[in-house]
Amino acid sequence: MSPPGLQPPPRRPQRKQSTTADLRSFQRMMTHAVIRPLAAGDRLQARWIDGRPMRDVAAEFIKPNDRLTSFDRLEIYNRMYWFRLIGCFHDDNPALRALLGERRFERLARAYLAKYPSRSFTLRNLCSRLEQFVAEEPRWTAPRTAAARAIARFEWAQTVAFDEEARPALAPEAIAAVSPARLRVGLQPYLSLLTFDFVVDDYVIAIKRRSALRSEASNAVDSAGTGRGRRASARLRRGRIHLAVHRHTNRLYYKRLERAELKILAALGDGRPIAQAVAAGGPRVRPDQVRDWFANWMKLGWLCERK
Repeated sequence: MSPPGLQPPPRRPQRKQSTTADLRSFQRMMTHAVIRPLAAGDRLQARWIDGRPMRDVAAEFIKPNDRLTSFDRLEIYNRMYWFRLIGCFHDDNPALRALLGERRFERLARAYLAKYPSRSFTLRNLCSRLEQFVAEEPRWTAPRTAAARAIARFEWAQTVAFDEEARPALAPEAIAAVSPARLRVGLQPYLSLLTFDFVVDDYVIAIKRRSALRSEASNAVDSAGTGRGRRASARLRRGRIHLAVHRHTNRLYYKRLERAELKILAALGDGRPIAQAVAAGGPRVRPDQVRDWFANWMKLGWLCERK
């Protein structure tokens, strides 16, 4: 069975590449061979898609040399591909890794990448469907599936904040020139507005602090033992929080929001005029709160023209 989004490979590769169609056929063959999930022991699978021995299939389009068989040479590329993906998955999800532990996280990574392999020119998009996968296949994260989904969503939002498009921020004059009943504004594409039932921001900060202390300890010469007992605890607590994940001056940030503040921002993002968006915050929102929130959003550059 072919991975989603890829045309199936040819039954057998062409011996000679004389046309662009032959080259495309060969590329599909190589692609399918390289991206096949690793077998036990991180080996190239012993059977091809149609059940033929992989050693026979590899010999049809990979030359051996005086040290390695065709199978061995293809296995090197298969491993390189998967180790690279798994490494990126680890780098993008340090808090989820801490929550699950190394073994369970490794199993999650391989299961996810087998179901949702990379289909983008950039590895930035590798984990874009991780929260969806955790919901679809909770066995990989049970009994901490709800927490795992929250952390996966939060860590993906950080990826978005880090390198998503930034549009020119609105100037105060642009807002003042149009009636709030008619003016619609946009939100920066890198801004994510999130609500959680776990205190994920404190947890991630604790994970980073713990990692920093470990790094510091591994590079220190401490003959007097002055660094003993220094630990940064990391515990994921339950609690309803509202967060904005964004960047400012090319640095990543997450900021706690009040519930009404988040509702107004979400209404702006949905395209509602400013007056209606403010009303979405609820009857208890005071004018001075709205003034201060808008001033802060403008300072952070969150508001932009609506496309």
